[in-house]
Amino acid sequence: MRQSGTAKAGGVILALALVASGCGSNRSGATDTGGGGQSPAASAATFGDLPSPCGPGVAKGATDQGVTAGSIKIGYGDDRGFAAAPGLSEEVGDAIDSMIKWCNQQGGILGRKLVGTRYDAALTNAAAVMKKACASDFMLVGEGFAYDEAAEPVRVGCDLPAVPAFTIGPNANMGPDKYEPMPFPVDRYNASGLAALRKVVPEFGKNPAMVLSDSPPIKAASAKVTVALGKLGVKVKDCGITISQNGESNYVPFAQKFKDCAASALWTSNGPIPSQMGMFEALGRIGAKPPKVAEAQWYSQSAAQWNDKSHAVDGLAVSLSFQPFENADKVAAVKQYLDLIRADSGKPALLGMSATSAFLLWATAAKKCGDDLTRKCMVSGLSAVHQWTGGGLHAPSDPGANLPSNCSLVVRLDGGTWKQAYPEEASEFSCDKSKVFELDPKLSGVTLNDDRLSTAFLKK
Repeated sequence: MRQSGTAKAGGVILALALVASGCGSNRSGATDTGGGGQSPAASAATFGDLPSPCGPGVAKGATDQGVTAGSIKIGYGDDRGFAAAPGLSEEVGDAIDSMIKWCNQQGGILGRKLVGTRYDAALTNAAAVMKKACASDFMLVGEGFAYDEAAEPVRVGCDLPAVPAFTIGPNANMGPDKYEPMPFPVDRYNASGLAALRKVVPEFGKNPAMVLSDSPPIKAASAKVTVALGKLGVKVKDCGITISQNGESNYVPFAQKFKDCAASALWTSNGPIPSQMGMFEALGRIGAKPPKVAEAQWYSQSAAQWNDKSHAVDGLAVSLSFQPFENADKVAAVKQYLDLIRADSGKPALLGMSATSAFLLWATAAKKCGDDLTRKCMVSGLSAVHQWTGGGLHAPSDPGANLPSNCSLVVRLDGGTWKQAYPEEASEFSCDKSKVFELDPKLSGVTLNDDRLSTAFLKK
């Protein structure tokens, strides 16, 4: 994940990294996608273990904004035009491009072809993009905007339902008529990953320390992990060390402080950025090799390539709710996603798999609505989905109730190679409902009503 030259950009990019890893190449501009060209398995009857929601049919009627007898207009997009980080989250839009093509080659949804408008929010233009979507689109599908918090009052104000690839802003995360394939609500925390990490790295369950940053998103993420670890009976050691998000001139003094602190293991809520890499390399130079555990954004090609040369984080363990790409030979949905993306010269990413799952969730509900393809029908149908895996792309989740999964798996990095470490059987998840903890929404600065919806932008 490249680091922006400004504090604002760095904070938002890292907030995005907390959802999943991945920044791509430089492409910009809104585009219309009608579904031409060829893609693998265009006539597939399934996506992974999910029956394909796409195919021919005789759906009729102009039932709502963006819906005609022959087409459905959806909006999606990313922040690929952000100058400080060109290509930011473009894997999200690339995935929806491929899925629209895949679906239209099967006949659309009950015969209605999909017409997609790919927006470029370029980070700071999310509200303006949302206004355009409000004026023309039936729904938002698989979008991912880092400044979704700025766009949320617009979306709520125009009653535009969304099935996003992810949300970042806490009020957007808990907004109405919003259904994520893998929810990360502010009032719940899936600590099954932390529990699994303790099995893989026993030292993590003793007296670990946080590699803290002066970045607000990283501070908030670290606080949540500290609370969750406390509920697991693990007391986090306070070493009194905070690293500048924009980097330090010399990491050795910080490394020495961590060594003197004698923490049993180190946790970072940050991503594989220069400040973290510098810190871990410095630890190795002074002969300190505490076990290292990290958030899911470390599961990335950039981290693997760096460690293949430095070996600074050999044995690094991270927990995932999505299947790692290394399991593609065992998980049909992962292989199908990779084949579709690579056929369109895209770059695979966890964010892309999340967008793919969002599309499948939306399309499955749209097929069930049939001739009654209205926003009301979609909201009703999506609200009733309480078991979802995206055909096998990720662990079971509850989009309808905006509740997280209670499952996870752990991968470890050795040299430049990622491999599933727990459970031992590749592609299997470890699940434990008792490890989903309630959190105080105030940790995220959100006020919820009795329906667990953010009150910030709700209509009176």
